[in-house]
Amino acid sequence: MIPIDVLITFFLASVLLALAPGPDNIFVLTQSALSGKLAGIVVTCGLCTGLIVHTLAVAFGVAVIFQTSAIAFTVLKICGAGYLLYLAWQAFRSSASRIQSNNKDRLSYLKLYRRGIIMNVTNPKVSIFFLAFLPQFADPARGSLTLQLISFGGIFIVATVLVFGSIALMAGFLSQWFNRSAKGQQIMNRIVGTVFVALAINLVII
Repeated sequence: MIPIDVLITFFLASVLLALAPGPDNIFVLTQSALSGKLAGIVVTCGLCTGLIVHTLAVAFGVAVIFQTSAIAFTVLKICGAGYLLYLAWQAFRSSASRIQSNNKDRLSYLKLYRRGIIMNVTNPKVSIFFLAFLPQFADPARGSLTLQLISFGGIFIVATVLVFGSIALMAGFLSQWFNRSAKGQQIMNRIVGTVFVALAINLVII
């Protein structure tokens, strides 16, 4: 049984990470601003379908690694800490993004859903991120690592749906914010960078 405080911490971290300006939420925002709120929701569904694939791959892969060698599992977590520090460095140095809208970017809902899946599944950074992010919250003493990682993946998907869905619903306002508030974007990037550093430290000391 995963402790409630661990679940809450994981959920809050997931929400912050989903809020950070990136290609996925910018794509949701752009398509919502172009084609309406439903288009953004469809893209979100596609992206989250891709997250299911990454969750299962990481859950079963990490379980196999741990069953093979506890040392290998520790090495994986240390490598994950290094990757999280790299993501923190990128977040701290990233500049503000500008949304470019163009009518030629309009796509059907089916194409938007497919593009969401393809964008997510074919992005190796997502798998690497999940490998770095999910295992640090898992504890072999609590039982099946596979079930724990699937649970964390599910929570991350819920957080993503809530955040990206909100972005789709508030597309007009957020589009203006993304284009006009460079300072706001930088503050969010700093917050996310700090979260990555904290997660990396947590991996190393626990």
